[in-house]
Amino acid sequence: MGQAMFFAKLREAIQRNDSFLCVGLDPDPARLPERDVAAFNRAIVEATADLVCVYKPNLAFYEALGPHGMEVLQRTVEAIPKGIPVIADAKRGDIGSTAEAYARALFDVYGFDAATVNPYLGGDALTPFLERTDRGVFVLCRTSNPGGADLQDRLIAADGGARPLYEVVAELARDRWNVHGNVGLVVGATYPEELGRIRQLCPDMTFLLPGVGAQGADVAAAVRNALDEGGGGFIITSSRQILYASSGRDYAQAARRAAQALRDEINRQREVTLASRAGGRGQA
Repeated sequence: MGQAMFFAKLREAIQRNDSFLCVGLDPDPARLPERDVAAFNRAIVEATADLVCVYKPNLAFYEALGPHGMEVLQRTVEAIPKGIPVIADAKRGDIGSTAEAYARALFDVYGFDAATVNPYLGGDALTPFLERTDRGVFVLCRTSNPGGADLQDRLIAADGGARPLYEVVAELARDRWNVHGNVGLVVGATYPEELGRIRQLCPDMTFLLPGVGAQGADVAAAVRNALDEGGGGFIITSSRQILYASSGRDYAQAARRAAQALRDEINRQREVTLASRAGGRGQA
């Protein structure tokens, strides 16, 4: 199965910038040192564009700005260099006709390369996204928030036994939804054991890993459990840790330093994991 255009673009950005880092562009006006949100985002992008493999605006922060918020979102997407893919963190999922409208809005109107989707309504709610074979679709699987366990850890009857719901979602994504090779999974870095289990179930899929930074996930554990056999297969996303590295006028320079430090730590942990695996195979 070939990979979709989005994942090819992502792979090129990873190689070009030697980076598995995603910066979440989630501006909170109460924390910005710059009143112009679009100008703030543009400054962040200009300061970090050579350090990341993807950007990820969360639509809620733009909707909260009021009527002009979606214009700010559009200007933000336009400010991102064409060689860097952009994920709409929208978590969409609704009945077919509504999902079609969501997909048109995100992909055709705003020009996103990929989107996050909520699988709770089932496969038909995802179909309008999945059919866009040139775009990426990241399915929520095991999310980074503590309350995710309320549903995602529930045991579901499957294959003659009981499995956590997040495992069932991972298998559905692997076996039914990824027919075009354009599906990835959202898996919280805050739950490394579950992350490792999902990697076992889905050895060839790309994981989007929230939870590093403000939510306190451990980079080493995230990389160790997410890394695939090809030495990649994951994106670590951080927003607040980078966006608000400084509350002063040097915010862009501070964001660059924070992004570079996190990118370099991810790469270091990747090398440690690869070396450990190579050593383990050598001893076998």
